[in-house]
Amino acid sequence: MLIKVNRQLCCGCEECVAVCPIGAATLREGRAQVDMRQCVCCGACIRECPMEAIAIAETDDTEDNE
Repeated sequence: MLIKVNRQLCCGCEECVAVCPIGAATLREGRAQVDMRQCVCCGACIRECPMEAIAIAETDDTEDNE
C-alpha cells in the first residue's frame, strides 16, 4: 500500500504536514509529498486534506510523490 499525492489538486495548505505523526508528509515546491520510506500508512494525511489530494494507491504509480 502506498500514499499518492495528486499535486494538481494540492493547494499547499500544509494540513497533512501538521497532522503526520512521524513527519513523512512535507512540502516540495509548494505541494505535498509523502516519503514512503518513513510513512506508516496511518491515513492521517488522507483524512485531513481539504482538497482530497491524498489517497491510497494500490500500485506503485506514485510519480507525483517523487
